[in-house]
Amino acid sequence: MSAPPALRAEVGVRLGALDLDVTLDASPEEVVAVVGPNGAGKSTLLRALAGLVRLDRGRVTLGDDVMDDVRAHVHLPPERRPVAVVFQDSVLFPHLSALDNVAYGLRARGARKADARRQAGDWLDRVGLDGGRRAARPSGLSGGQAQRVALARALATEPALLLLDEPLSAVDAIAKGRLRRVLREQLAGSPAVRIVVTHDPVDAMALADRLVVIEDGRVTQHGPIAEVTTRPRSEWVARLVGLNLFRGQAGHDRLLLPDGSALTIATAVRGPAFALVHPRAVTLHRNRPEGSARNVWAGEASVLHHEGDRARVQVDGAPSIVAEVTPAAAAELRLAEGGGIWVSVKATEIDVYPD
Repeated sequence: MSAPPALRAEVGVRLGALDLDVTLDASPEEVVAVVGPNGAGKSTLLRALAGLVRLDRGRVTLGDDVMDDVRAHVHLPPERRPVAVVFQDSVLFPHLSALDNVAYGLRARGARKADARRQAGDWLDRVGLDGGRRAARPSGLSGGQAQRVALARALATEPALLLLDEPLSAVDAIAKGRLRRVLREQLAGSPAVRIVVTHDPVDAMALADRLVVIEDGRVTQHGPIAEVTTRPRSEWVARLVGLNLFRGQAGHDRLLLPDGSALTIATAVRGPAFALVHPRAVTLHRNRPEGSARNVWAGEASVLHHEGDRARVQVDGAPSIVAEVTPAAAAELRLAEGGGIWVSVKATEIDVYPD
């Protein structure tokens, strides 16, 4: 049996203000999550891979099959691609039952009606749709149920490339956890190349093996989840995982930042570098602190919000930084009132690595 085909995509698309220029490789051995801020081009990339958006430049191949090649004037229409897409709003046929929505794709690929309905029922069982909902039309399904049907419909056709565009964003919080588990199980068992677009870091971490970060139409970082989350290379990625990231010029024991401020560091790195500071390593004081911390500066406490048993506060200054403290400390320091605050960070708590 031949190995499942891998995806090689060079995607160039101009769409309004978006200039998308992305190279993406993906194999059936991994689930890839494409993440990035709103408007970065994530969904446009998926639609281009599905054939719904034509390339202005580039080439897309799935194994030996060429789906797009601008120079050779090749564009395989969506219906001829071995691709299935799960959209965030499920996009089910409103006049068909849940069972017949899943069977539709199987019928389109030549299955007899009885066989298609039997296989559709098996797939609905796999994704955990209650048997009593099979006859319901989309208008009678909850958001989570509709997404289960959409997932079953996509998987039933055994695509070589499975694309999921924000598959959990339209699902309520209670159903999301259950559906995320179902999705993780079904993705793990699929032999397809699997690409998930999401803005939710929890979904990305739960579903994927590798992250591809797109910002302003370009890939700014990619790699295994552990690598990207522990060595972010952009402020957006750092915020995604709740960390402070600084970029500057390292020399001797200092990192000079673009705003003219500097951090004292304890790492022997020279040249362009990143500095990563966990918010829990940031200590706040209402008066200038005494102690061993080599980084001390004044700022203004601005935004404060609580996350579980911690409170996060944005401190505007040179540099600006986010600190994480206990609710008791936030109350003692009167952080909700804002105003002047002193920041201290030990040099040994700053993780520095080359740019």
